[in-house]
Amino acid sequence: MKKALHRMWKDRILYLILAPTILYFVVFRVWPMINMRLAFYDYNARGPWTFAGLKYFKLVFSSPAFGDILKNTLIISFMKYVLLFPFFVIFAIVLNELRLKRFRQYVQVVSYLPHFLSWVVIAGIWMSFLGPSPTDALNEILGWFGVAPVSLLTSKGAIRWVLFLCEGWRSLGWDSIIFFTTILNISPDLYEAAKMDGANRWNIIRYVILPALVIPMTTVFILNLGFFMSAGFDQVYNFTNNAVNSVIDILDTYINRVGIENAQYSIGTAVSLIKGVVGVVLVLMTHVTSKKLTGEGVW
Repeated sequence: MKKALHRMWKDRILYLILAPTILYFVVFRVWPMINMRLAFYDYNARGPWTFAGLKYFKLVFSSPAFGDILKNTLIISFMKYVLLFPFFVIFAIVLNELRLKRFRQYVQVVSYLPHFLSWVVIAGIWMSFLGPSPTDALNEILGWFGVAPVSLLTSKGAIRWVLFLCEGWRSLGWDSIIFFTTILNISPDLYEAAKMDGANRWNIIRYVILPALVIPMTTVFILNLGFFMSAGFDQVYNFTNNAVNSVIDILDTYINRVGIENAQYSIGTAVSLIKGVVGVVLVLMTHVTSKKLTGEGVW
């Protein structure tokens, strides 16, 4: 203990720099986990909480809307975390294949920038492009070809794909960084050996680059499954409207509406606890399966 304290005192400047991050996780991550017990209690603002057992879990699962909300969450999460995942790897490979260094740097900067925009700004950009008005960008382009105006933002059949494309536009560059960095760290000797064996660029991608990407792909995919029950509250909340709410209403918007707006804190906490437990189970199951099939997992 004395050695640990001495080491901490020696590195006190580093710990001081780290303090805001630690405080953030304690306040917004650790403390909420402690108060997850509210899912088993009746909330009382002025007095002690009364134990309610599984009352609120029964209310959640007996709700007629919960099945549709769960279905929406799983579909949107599948589109974001499974269907979109290969595009991050492909984009990293494409970046590596660009021969002009200056052009590649330009593509990197342009693709990274959307990640730093808030969903309010991103939603505003996409709404101005896909809006129902004939003067909005998409309908104006369709008008050049004599096509009638469309309203994708109020179409139940199109809104999920709008979320998919919007998420891809925002995350493509940023989420490909880890894969691009892995490719850059591949030993040049492997490339030279492949070329001496007569391998072309496709062969190099298949037999040199893709095998090197297996471990980071496995790790990132497993960790993404931990967010599978979330589906992205910020994005959905900014794109929702009465016309499409029935197909993009997810668990997080349900928690916000019931738990915060309607002040039913115990029900909101119960749904959050279900989300967290399912996320942990998915990560553990995928980790074990990956370990058995490929020998690689999260740890």
